[in-house]
Formats: sequence, C-alpha cells, structure tokens
Amino acid sequence: MRIERFLTGITTSGTPHLGNYVGSVRPSVRHSLRTGVESFYFLADYHALIKVDEPARIQRSTLEIAASWLACGLDPDRVVFYRQSDVPEIPELTWFLSCVLGKGVLNRAHAYKAAVDKNTAAGNDPDADVNVGLFMYPVLMGADILMFNAHQVPVGRDQVQHIEMARDMAHSFNHRYGEHFVAPEAAIEDHVATLPGLDGRKMSKSYDNTIPLFTPREHLKKLIGSIVTDSSAPGEPKTVEGSALFQIYQAFATASESEALRQAYANGISWADAKHLVFERIDQEIAPMRAAYQALIDNPAKIEAILQAGAAKARAIATPFMGQLRHAVGLRSLQTQADSTAKVVKVALPVFKQYRESDGQFYFKLQGADGRLLLQSGAFVSPKVAGQSIAALQADGIKALHGSPVPLQPGPDVTESDIAAALQALKTSKEAKPV
Repeated sequence: MRIERFLTGITTSGTPHLGNYVGSVRPSVRHSLRTGVESFYFLADYHALIKVDEPARIQRSTLEIAASWLACGLDPDRVVFYRQSDVPEIPELTWFLSCVLGKGVLNRAHAYKAAVDKNTAAGNDPDADVNVGLFMYPVLMGADILMFNAHQVPVGRDQVQHIEMARDMAHSFNHRYGEHFVAPEAAIEDHVATLPGLDGRKMSKSYDNTIPLFTPREHLKKLIGSIVTDSSAPGEPKTVEGSALFQIYQAFATASESEALRQAYANGISWADAKHLVFERIDQEIAPMRAAYQALIDNPAKIEAILQAGAAKARAIATPFMGQLRHAVGLRSLQTQADSTAKVVKVALPVFKQYRESDGQFYFKLQGADGRLLLQSGAFVSPKVAGQSIAALQADGIKALHGSPVPLQPGPDVTESDIAAALQALKTSKEAKPV
C-alpha cells in the first residue's frame, strides 16, 4: 500500500498574518494529524532571497513562521519539519531539473510574464530588474516537491501552473534517466479562505494591509477597528456581499455564527458592534496560542534545535536519493566505468498528462514522443472521470475516441491514424513490461 506524501512550505519574507493562518498554517496543521500520510513542512528561505535583500528580515521571518507553526499545533515528531537551506540536495536537484526543462516553459511562468508585461507597458527592456531567481523560481519549487516525491501539494489556483511544471520536470527526467520521480498533484482546497485585508484587497505584505497573527490583544482590536466599511448608519440594513469584515469573520466562525452575523447585518447592526464581534471571535481562537508563540520567540535556540533535528530527518531521505540521481545522470565514481560500458537504448513513448486549470475543471492531453500535441480533452468535472477516459483510450485505443463523455480534439495537423499509432505504442510498451 502506497503511503501518501504531503508537502507544503511558507516563504520566509515577513511576519505571519491572519491570511497566512487561515490559508496555510491552520489547514496544514490539520493535515499533519492524518494517519497514513507522511508530511513535510518547510521554511522556504531560498525562495525569500528572490525578493528580499534584508538578511535580518529573512532571519526574523524564519523564526516567526517556525514559531507560528509550532504554536498552532504542528508536532515535529509526527512530521518532517525543516528549513529549506539546511538541505543542500535541493539546490543540486534544481540544477539537474533545469537541465531537462525547456526555457520556453519558464518563459510562460505567471510571475515572469507579469514582470515582462509590466516592463513592456512602461517602455523598458522586457527583462529590466528581473533576476534569474525569479525566472528559475518554478524549478526550485519543482526541486522542493520532487526531492521528497510528494504526491499532494496544497496550492492556490495561482500556483497550479507550478505543479504542472513540476510534473513536466518529473516526466522529462524519468524519460531520460529512468523512473525516479512521481508526478505530484495539486491539492486545491476551495473551502480554505483567502482573507481580505484592512483595505478590502487580498491580505498581503505587498499591500501593507495585514493583521499580524499573534499581535497583542489590544493591537488586534485596534486593527479590526480600522477595517474599511461603507457609510451605512446604525439601524440601516447592511449587505454581506463585498464586506471584508464579514469575510474575515466567516474564516473563524461556525456556520451558525456566520448566519447569525448575516442576520445582524440585515437588521442594521452598527459597524462598531460588528467589529467588536469579529474581534472577540478571532481572539477566541488565537489567544490560547499567543503565549506559546511568545515563549518560542523568546527561545530561538529551541526552534533551532527542532529545525536541525528536522533537517537530519529530511537529509536521511534526500542524501541517498540524490546519490541515486547523481548515478543516473552519469556523475559516478570512475571505478564503475567497467560496469557502464553497455549503452542502454531507450525508446521514447507518447505520454498522457492530466491537469487542472484555473476554471476548476480537469483536462488531459496526449503528447507524442516528440512532444507534439496529439489530443486535447475538453473539461471534466472531476479527475476521476478524466482518468477513466484516459484508461478507456489506453485499453480500447481509437474506439474510445468517440465514446468520451467530453469532446476530445486532435492537435494541429494530427489525424486519427497518428492518435491510434500513439495509443498502440503505449499499449504495446505496457504489455511488454514484465509482471
């Protein structure tokens, strides 16, 4: 029975806020309590270097995020909890993956494209102020995931593209050097809240509109009181649509509590009373953890010891695995030369790639051995149904093309004969493998 591996990380670029808590820390701690799952949690300090050039800020953020996870209930004995920079195999794997991934893939990465578009609109050189770290960010993220062969990676919809890139890296490396990586899946939790900040925009350090997670009670009250609301007077009905205050409350309240506040809005609750209600509900959840957080912040040596122990657990996996990968690509002791004189001839095969788009629907495509798009599916409502369609194509060949529950579109200049040949090649390869 396969043990599922779950991996998540937080970039050490600032102080954790309520948005980080409801969107990442709280759900990931809940994940850590599941049985039959091997979980990896890391502090992404290499990623922080891409956009932060203040050493003290990165160090402080590492301390604060580690303390936040631990104070919120993450048990380092149950999981592998480590600092990214304590695992040197990760940057080495980044280089390996960069040598099998096409530059054109990185050209299409959202963050890089956004930077290029911004420069182009301003009339600047497209790559002005774009560092190589930003361009290579998806490869480092791929190394984070593939280093531990994670099956599930929780991400927001804006990060799904990076998981698809990690899958491409895994397939490309496996195609060249044999089966070493599993293709990860994006775990998108639509019910996990994305909190608005003080000004109604997404809570983000970039907008300076955050509410620090473990800020003192009185400061939390002051910040909640500063959340932007409309000009509705006490007694006037208020709408919850677009209300940042209500959205923040929902992330902490039960369904019945949220419904009660919704009714209070309709009955004309004053903004002052609504803000007090929101403040008390948030503090009810955060207050019991605040003392534990402060005790950890005041004892950085304890956190450092926990991270070093986590790094040892991580490297117990990463070091031998990296040894296998080094051997696979040819970085070997010269004493093994006599054993590797026989050249292995590998036959390229077509491949199915299943993925999820930003619309929440599931798709797959069939690529030829030369990378050409042979078949593109329409939208499926679930990955299971998409997988069943792939299985039907693999089992029944071209006959399943017209029996699919959603349209299957041949690629440019592709005939049904091309698709049939690719499906037959896959079937023949599968049948030829020893049982």
